[in-house]
Amino acid sequence: MTYIRPNFRHPALPRNELGYTRRDYEGALSTLCAGCGHDSVSGAIIQACFELAIPPHRVGKLSGIGCSSKTPTYFLGRSHGFNTVHGRMPSVATGAALANRELVYIGVSGDGDTASIGLGQFAHVIRRNLDMLYIVENNGCYGLTKGQDSATADVGSASKKGVPNPYPPIDLCAMALDLGATFVARSFSGDKRQLVPLIKAGIAHRGFAFIDVISPCVTFNNTPQSTKSYDYVREHLASTGTLDFVPVRQEITADYEAGYTEEVTLHDGSVIHLYKEPDLDVHDRHAALRAIREHKEAGRILTGLLYVDPDSADLHEVLQTVKTPLRDLTAKELCPGSRALDAINASKR
Repeated sequence: MTYIRPNFRHPALPRNELGYTRRDYEGALSTLCAGCGHDSVSGAIIQACFELAIPPHRVGKLSGIGCSSKTPTYFLGRSHGFNTVHGRMPSVATGAALANRELVYIGVSGDGDTASIGLGQFAHVIRRNLDMLYIVENNGCYGLTKGQDSATADVGSASKKGVPNPYPPIDLCAMALDLGATFVARSFSGDKRQLVPLIKAGIAHRGFAFIDVISPCVTFNNTPQSTKSYDYVREHLASTGTLDFVPVRQEITADYEAGYTEEVTLHDGSVIHLYKEPDLDVHDRHAALRAIREHKEAGRILTGLLYVDPDSADLHEVLQTVKTPLRDLTAKELCPGSRALDAINASKR
């Protein structure tokens, strides 16, 4: 059995403005279980990067350990990739971004990789506001090691094993908001119409963009007693509204029915166009936390764009790093001599 995609390309495949087809953003064939929500997330990433016309070689994709962390193999096969140890993806992403600020960084993690062993790393990459898109493929279990409950499993939720989870869950969106994330969203792997524009907006956002994607595990956590199953999520979804992402180079053509609309302009001129109910202000961190809590208490899963700070300062701005990627600096620039060192020391006295 082979996991290599055939090289055949239909000559009439649509191309983006760089001349790439959607196939140019694909990776190897997936080895995940048939029906796994993670494959839908990979498809959404492929579609988003194709529509944004990002050169594949300008992307750095990173992951930790778990079913979710296998997925970068299945998208953007021509990009740079690094599969780190369990829970340590944020550290490697930080080092890569500081060394080469010209790449688009996409991190893919799981609820075990992020909410358990990697929780400390997750917290610090948020507070540093690293310029990256961080996606958690959240299925409430450890699918790679036979379905044990993860830290995001709801109280009373039962996986294939059949034992209800006794512990309260960690809500990663609420945690991200509390720790100062500047872009927070939640989506469902089965809602590509919502997920693709969220990914596009997260990539364009300057700073740490976090998307928690409910992504059911069809093998171990798709039971009638699971709150991460396909049926449960579909029946309990609530959305902040529909949205569209318009890159700065395109004319805004979004057309919405009568209602409450809002445009969020990002630092590069790109626009997030929202059609939503007026009771959620996506610029209000506290309103987002209240909305998450209220929907949770009502037994609903709130999805969509929850919070965004379009004027945030990312890690490079905070550290005042040089515009040139560190990998391109010469020995002369990295070692300017004793006179420069004396000046630096004098400025600290």
